[in-house]
Amino acid sequence: MLLRHLAACFVVFALALAVPAGSVFAQDRYAAFVADMETGEVLHARRPDAARYPASLTKMMTLYMLFEALERGELTLSSQLVMSREAASRPPSKLGVPAGNSISVETAIRALVIRSANDVAVMVAEQLAGSEDAFASAMTDRAVALGLTATVFRNASGLPDAAQRTTARDMARLAHALHRDFPQYFHYFGERSFRYAGRTYTTHNTLVGRVNGVDGLKTGYIRASGFNIAVTAERSGARLVTVVMGGATGPVRDAHAQELIEAAFSTLDARRDGLILASLGSPRISPIREQEILTAELSGVAGPTAMGSAASESGQAAPPVRIVVEDISELDRPARDTESDRVRFDSDAATASTGQRAAATTASLPAASTRTGGGWAVQVGAFGSQAVALARLETVLGLAPALSAASPVTEEVARDGRSLWRARFEAMDPAVARQVCADLARLGEACFAVNQDAQG
Repeated sequence: MLLRHLAACFVVFALALAVPAGSVFAQDRYAAFVADMETGEVLHARRPDAARYPASLTKMMTLYMLFEALERGELTLSSQLVMSREAASRPPSKLGVPAGNSISVETAIRALVIRSANDVAVMVAEQLAGSEDAFASAMTDRAVALGLTATVFRNASGLPDAAQRTTARDMARLAHALHRDFPQYFHYFGERSFRYAGRTYTTHNTLVGRVNGVDGLKTGYIRASGFNIAVTAERSGARLVTVVMGGATGPVRDAHAQELIEAAFSTLDARRDGLILASLGSPRISPIREQEILTAELSGVAGPTAMGSAASESGQAAPPVRIVVEDISELDRPARDTESDRVRFDSDAATASTGQRAAATTASLPAASTRTGGGWAVQVGAFGSQAVALARLETVLGLAPALSAASPVTEEVARDGRSLWRARFEAMDPAVARQVCADLARLGEACFAVNQDAQG
């Protein structure tokens, strides 16, 4: 039990909540999910079971059905598929095969994975089921059998259809099933380009070949969904699946997915190191205690003592750092779609993904309607990434409306030769700052009230 608790602490300590500001992820489209593909353990989940449009992530299911047909012997990689007028009429992205012409199954696989070709998706559907409608019905039935209980397919491509819905958790299940059931074909998801008719097509998945360990899978976009991605990665024998849905742009989506991947691998590394230390009987500070000390040190107040948390500038005891673990242990276990299902992690283990660092940067949150002009601040965490600090500010702003009159700020500080980012709400009245911290403490959130005038 002790080792299990220690492992859980490391999950909490190392995997940071990395939700970009609302301007880059619309809340009615955003969802994220990260799981260990070997154990099924959920490492991060944000709105994992909220209904979302899959867009071209749909083609993962089209490919699953095509791979099954190959395994049944109905087709071979060299079998020819004929492009119908109906299939050729689909809008881009497309391969542009003229109606009546044919391509091999292997070319079709690459066109679906790399080009995300809508015309080829319909070509495959017609080959396997006679019509796209019949194929979509078969896709849905097969998805349910695979455990994708919240997914309905209405076409083979992911083109807009109001009834075609899924969830981040279901897309992670599908990615897992593709890797588990068809390892002989999985290499196609890691290919970065292919040639057809004298033209070279490159993958939309820019994480492949750029982020260490990433070996697939698929991207997607329609206006209703935003930019989606399902991605798999392996390092040191650990394999992850990460799904991000609802990005405003492809680069925003990719940067967020990369940040989640890095944070998840940091979690697994920390857990492994912690278990090794525990097995050797070496003393180690509690990760929760370590983060409490870190937050206190970087807030500029006195560090925690053996008797309790740091004191605020008023002399009153500051609320302790609280770290909440999402109580989901399996990839295939559904979760309630409520705000309480958020994973909240205060961590210094996440890595910065994009953007230049500044000594003090105002977060891209809604502009304050008024300024109190006070000299106090509320610090809500210290993180290894500015993006995570910004995400923390937005999360806390939603929990404490009184902060709308304060100035959200991230500030870079150096500690032990590395950079960390403080997340603060500044220009506050002292009474308001103390009350906000008290309110956040009741919600189990980390918070320190800091007198900035006294600091310097």
